[in-house]
Amino acid sequence: MSAAKYPATIEMRDVSVGAMRDPGMIVLAEVNWSAAPGEFWVLAGPEHSGKSDFLMLTAGLMAPITGGCRLFGAETWTFGEAKLAERLQVGLVFAGGQLFNHLTIGENVALPLQYHRDLSPQAVAREVAALLELLELTPLADVEPAGVSDNWRQRAALARALALRPELLLLDNPLAGLGVRHLHWWLRFLDQLWRGHAWCHGKPMTLVATTDDLRPWRNPHRKYALLNDGKFVPLGSWNEMESTNDPVLKELLAVSLEATI
Repeated sequence: MSAAKYPATIEMRDVSVGAMRDPGMIVLAEVNWSAAPGEFWVLAGPEHSGKSDFLMLTAGLMAPITGGCRLFGAETWTFGEAKLAERLQVGLVFAGGQLFNHLTIGENVALPLQYHRDLSPQAVAREVAALLELLELTPLADVEPAGVSDNWRQRAALARALALRPELLLLDNPLAGLGVRHLHWWLRFLDQLWRGHAWCHGKPMTLVATTDDLRPWRNPHRKYALLNDGKFVPLGSWNEMESTNDPVLKELLAVSLEATI
C-alpha cells in the first residue's frame, strides 16, 4: 500500500494499553503517536514499563482498552482473515525469540512461508536456505533451539520474522543478553533493513525496537520515545532526547559505549 494513501505506517490516538497478563489493567494511557514509512524508532523504558505490552498492541495481537490503533490505515482490531494482507506486512521478533522447541531452526523459519504463501516444498526450502545463509544460520539449520546459544536463537527469531519480507518490523528488546559481536551485527543489519536491504527488494523498512538500555542505540537518524510511569512520551532525535532532563532517561543513557552504530 502506498505511503501517499496511508502516510502513517502506525497511528495511535488516545490509546490505553492493557497488560498481556491482565488485559483489564492499564499499563500505558493516552498514547498519541505515529510512525511514518521508513522511520526507525527506539522505544526505551525501565523494566515493567509496558514495552512488551505496547509492542503486542502495535502488532495487532492485543486490542487497545480505549482509543484506536491503525497499521497501514487499517484498525488493528479488524486484523482477522479479512485484513490478512495488512497483518502479514508486520514482522515481530519476540523478547527471547520464542521459537518452537520441538522444531529445528530451519523449520521455525519456514513456518510463515508454509502457512501464508502458496509455495511448493522446494520453493519454501530455497527461501529458507537463502534466509539462513543471509543471517549466518546455515550450520544450525537442523539443530533444535535448545541446542544453540541465546545469540543464535535471537537471530533465528529475526529470520522467521523476515520470511515474508514485511514492511514493518517490530523488535522486543532484541539486543538483550547478546555478546558484543552479535550486538554489533544486529545494529548493522537493522540499519541495512531500514535503508533498504536486498532481501526486501531494496525497499526501506519501518522499524520499531524496544530497549531498557539506550547506550547501543545512538544514531542521528533514529527517533526515540520514553515509556515510564504509565506514559508514552515521544522525544524526537538523539540530541533532543539527550537534552531532556528526566532522571529515568538519564539512567537509561548512563554509560556511553566506546563503539556504537
